[in-house]
Amino acid sequence: MPWAKKFDNDEVLERAMHAFWARGYEATSIEDLTGCMGINRGSIYATFKDKRNLFLLALEHYETHYRRAFLADLRREHSPRSAITTLFYDVVDTALSDKKRSGCLLVNTATEMSAHDERIAQAVAKGLSETEDFFHQLIELGKSDGEIPGHVDAGDAACSLLGLLTGLRVLARSRPERQVLEPIARQAEALLN
Repeated sequence: MPWAKKFDNDEVLERAMHAFWARGYEATSIEDLTGCMGINRGSIYATFKDKRNLFLLALEHYETHYRRAFLADLRREHSPRSAITTLFYDVVDTALSDKKRSGCLLVNTATEMSAHDERIAQAVAKGLSETEDFFHQLIELGKSDGEIPGHVDAGDAACSLLGLLTGLRVLARSRPERQVLEPIARQAEALLN
């Protein structure tokens, strides 16, 4: 009788994502994963091949269900300028209330693994490029409707906003202090003037 999978891939990926998000790739063992995913080692290898592939799938799960969904909500619910500023102030507020200092799985991965794994570096680069494109598109929309001044260079501002956001995410894990984080959000806002 063939082996039958008795779990939902999305559910176990969500659990694996949270384990990697909490501990990082290197510090998350297969035992940690079997415990949190509720499946045995054989099922992990049969379904996901290995820990690295599981991590890449968990990262893509995060990208789809968290980062991309969050940016889409901002775009849908706010004007272009407000979407950008809301993003920064939301990150600050989340950092100040997150006792676990979880940060952003994409940025955490960038600092832990991008320099050591080309495939993971490509996944991180894709996510960061998408965020930069989000800023670029919103700046262009804001310029066309007069909410952002016409002199703002969308390419330069989008790149700068990405740098500020990435730095904010890193600082939020090590120094989650309002007086450290809010000036970054204000600087992001100033780029749109």
